[in-house]
Amino acid sequence: MSSNSRIIGVSLGHRTLAEADHWILALDPAPVLACTHLVGEPFPHVAISVLSVSPITSPPELRSAADAAATGRSGRAVRFPGVERLTGDLTVGEILQRSSISRVDVLGGGPAEAGTVVATGDFVRPQFQGGELVLVTTPAAGGRLVPFERRDPTPCCADH
Repeated sequence: MSSNSRIIGVSLGHRTLAEADHWILALDPAPVLACTHLVGEPFPHVAISVLSVSPITSPPELRSAADAAATGRSGRAVRFPGVERLTGDLTVGEILQRSSISRVDVLGGGPAEAGTVVATGDFVRPQFQGGELVLVTTPAAGGRLVPFERRDPTPCCADH
């Protein structure tokens, strides 16, 4: 990573997390770190912070959202060190060893045990919390955990 790397805020008006993820994953070269941020101004959308040496510009009307993303203290990480090694079923300990994730939590239950298996579904989106990258999980069948955020979540009331 170059000493000229810095966090840049980008706002292109992405309406969904999936749209923002797609834009991030299409960057070439891939950034070391890229996060999404939900912003409300000038309209609800997803802004992005990215560690980059290259300037990425936002339209003037979205500059305040880009600035908010660049200076935000939280974010949902799409690209982060080790993300490419978080595929398949891994133990909590393996996730912590293979990536920059600092902690794996069970929603409402605190830190997960190091030997507990996480079925990643090849889709891991940790959140920055208090300066640490934290993967929030939920219990699944067979004593396993799954990431709280799923690639293709079931819509609320899908069976109604």
